[in-house]
Amino acid sequence: MPRKKLIAANWKMYKTPEQTTLFLQEFLPLVASHERDEIVVCVPYVDLHAAVAAAAGSNVAIGAQNMHWEKEGAFTGEISAPMLTYLGVTHVIIGHSERRQYFNETDDTVNRKLELALESGLTPIACVGEVLEEREAGLSEDVLRRQCMRAFNGISARKAARLTVAYEPVWCIGTGKTATPQMAADAHLVIRGEAAKAFGQEFADNLRILYGGSVKPDNASALMAEEEIDGTLVGGASLDPKSFSKIVKY
Repeated sequence: MPRKKLIAANWKMYKTPEQTTLFLQEFLPLVASHERDEIVVCVPYVDLHAAVAAAAGSNVAIGAQNMHWEKEGAFTGEISAPMLTYLGVTHVIIGHSERRQYFNETDDTVNRKLELALESGLTPIACVGEVLEEREAGLSEDVLRRQCMRAFNGISARKAARLTVAYEPVWCIGTGKTATPQMAADAHLVIRGEAAKAFGQEFADNLRILYGGSVKPDNASALMAEEEIDGTLVGGASLDPKSFSKIVKY
């Protein structure tokens, strides 16, 4: 059976609750009949309530962009998995490159968050990817293997059933550069190989691996034509409802 693709938006630190509602009011009719792929919009924390309300009864799920690795505690400014599920959130991005770069996210914290997200019934989108210096040094595969090995550590295949992975070559994010479809597919094969080691070949064969890195309406079709690419994690191009709907319909 072919893997059902997942098209995910990552709004980063953009849009107020009012802007979120207006976006979804325009976006939902554009994709209302779209059943081929799953669609999720990952919004800032303050927009989650408005997004869940606006998307209720539609074919679009709502995700968060981060969460803490504990269910509760003295962690000022943090949000827990139970808080997300209470709101009706179904997905969460974990380990995005900007979290790693600016907020000291590590492979080990990704592992802890991933484990709790899965235990809590969320669908985690675990991000991995190399920076430009690592790619130029020929270390891309080593970096991906390390990140996957540590992220998957100690998690059983049964518990990981909802896991999704996103490959984001960091040198593409916000730069306008895009990995070629073949480069992306090659990276996905490495990730799938690590998933096979951690969870078994059958699990790996069914694992959805998304591509994220300057995805736009004009390159989405070529990327999605690759057998190894099971969807996209879209940044800037997901902030406009017409632009994002074109990517969804690639």
